[in-house]
Amino acid sequence: MAASVRIFAFCGSLRNGSYNRMALRAARELAPEGTSFDTVDIGAIPLYNEDVRAQGFPPPVAEMRERIRAADAILFVTPEYNYSVPGVLKNAIDWASRPPDQPFNGKPAAIMGASPSMLGTGRAQYHLRQTCVFLNVFPVNQPEVLIAAASKKFDEKGHLTDEASRKFIGQLMQSLVDWTEQLRRSRPNG
Repeated sequence: MAASVRIFAFCGSLRNGSYNRMALRAARELAPEGTSFDTVDIGAIPLYNEDVRAQGFPPPVAEMRERIRAADAILFVTPEYNYSVPGVLKNAIDWASRPPDQPFNGKPAAIMGASPSMLGTGRAQYHLRQTCVFLNVFPVNQPEVLIAAASKKFDEKGHLTDEASRKFIGQLMQSLVDWTEQLRRSRPNG
């Protein structure tokens, strides 16, 4: 049996009924056995301010950083706002990534998103991949999960009903677990 994998998941939408929160729920349901999820309310993270950070990390930021550090992998579930990542998600990443010892370093990750548009969240995901380069995060490349026309793919209770999307999410979660285990084996004391 494969080792357990702890995933820290960011949902880039603050709205309780958002398609991305529903997609995160589907990821939890479709993840391989032994996978656990942790997440944080990024709406509770203050706006990034270096003057504040110079005094120390605010408690919600310090807690988020420790939870990221404790995770084996990261999952970003993001909507697309104005062709990019939502400000609240970028703000949380900016806070978490400040020195010393930024907790993203060397973590495997997966990226997915849902949108009412016909393009899904491709542009936001590509911007997030650029951010991952600087963070030294290693994203899974395939499959890409771009849930387009999301209003037609979730039922009134928020369950993902689109079988193709469910298949891709299941494959992405399996790829993230496999990638995490591969990176574990390649590290000293892994």
